[in-house]
Amino acid sequence: MARLHRIDIPDIAQHVIVRGVDRQPCFFADADYESYLAILRASAASSDCAIHAFVLMTNHVHLLLSGNVAGAVSATCSTSVSWM
Repeated sequence: MARLHRIDIPDIAQHVIVRGVDRQPCFFADADYESYLAILRASAASSDCAIHAFVLMTNHVHLLLSGNVAGAVSATCSTSVSWM
């Protein structure tokens, strides 16, 4: 069953979880974490999205984001997920 569409209201924080394929590791070295954070920061800035909190685990990521416009969270996540 496909997941339900995310309710996307500007300025409302959303908890986003991004997992590796089959829950396999996404990050293997410290440089991987640093690269992901750099891409996430750039993506959030270009999408007009605020990052409130994040947790980077070896096989998944938790993000707390809010967009200033509708679609900002999706745009931020789609860009940062393509790296994984």
